[in-house]
Amino acid sequence: MNANRVLAAPQTVTVDGRPARYRDTGTGSPVLLLHGIGRSLADWDVQHRLLDTSHRVISVDLAGFGGSAALSGRHTLDALAAWVSRFLDAVDTRGDLGAVDVVGNSLGGAVAMRLSVLRPDQVRRLVLINSAGFGATVAPALRLIALPVVGRVLLRPTPKAAYQTERALFVDRSFVSRERMAASVARGSQRGAMRAFREVAHDLGTFRGIRPGWRSRLLAGIAAAGKPVMVLWGDSDLILPAGHLAEARRLLPGATTHLFEQTGHMPHLERAGETAELIREFLR
Repeated sequence: MNANRVLAAPQTVTVDGRPARYRDTGTGSPVLLLHGIGRSLADWDVQHRLLDTSHRVISVDLAGFGGSAALSGRHTLDALAAWVSRFLDAVDTRGDLGAVDVVGNSLGGAVAMRLSVLRPDQVRRLVLINSAGFGATVAPALRLIALPVVGRVLLRPTPKAAYQTERALFVDRSFVSRERMAASVARGSQRGAMRAFREVAHDLGTFRGIRPGWRSRLLAGIAAAGKPVMVLWGDSDLILPAGHLAEARRLLPGATTHLFEQTGHMPHLERAGETAELIREFLR
């Protein structure tokens, strides 16, 4: 197990006649990794290296983000989950992929839950990392992005905005590197990225916070389905506060949970080894 080894370059598959970028490594039972809003599959590189010794690990740029083309219609939670379902069909060239375990961070967690309800046959277990859906509180900047004019200004890809974004994600400042900030500017500059970000933000929330309607419906569906769920959180998350974990425990009393100390919004990066071990144990 080498957390620093070079990974194979991402591949491209066609979904709805448009390119979708993904990475596919390892062998064994399949695990799908879904990133957060405005992010990309690069967030999962370390987890590929840690998990693909025992699993087939697939990460994908959600439609409109990273290297995947934007949707022709609006980017909503339902639309992204349906797109992921079609992506899984597209990469299942041999027809033997079967149900996958899905790991989602932030927006990716909400997409994972929605996919599980939309296509229960495609999802076996869920690992939700600082996931959207459990509480109404969200960082002020994300609330403002839901506003039409203000959102366009805040989403302009500048070095200053990239620094502020990356700084808000981590407790350990060593993760706020020049490379990460340059990647943030590049992601925001890609065609369709600002539209996808604004549309998702508007679908999920308002300037007051995350909308309650979709959350209550989604979590009721997850609770009723009874699939195994693990919820992980960083105790110093500035995007989705750690208090959301208490709500997850209340709404999904059968879920396995863990709170990382001195950790921000992305434990799969900031606490990569511990996160991978928790995922491996849960999937065993």
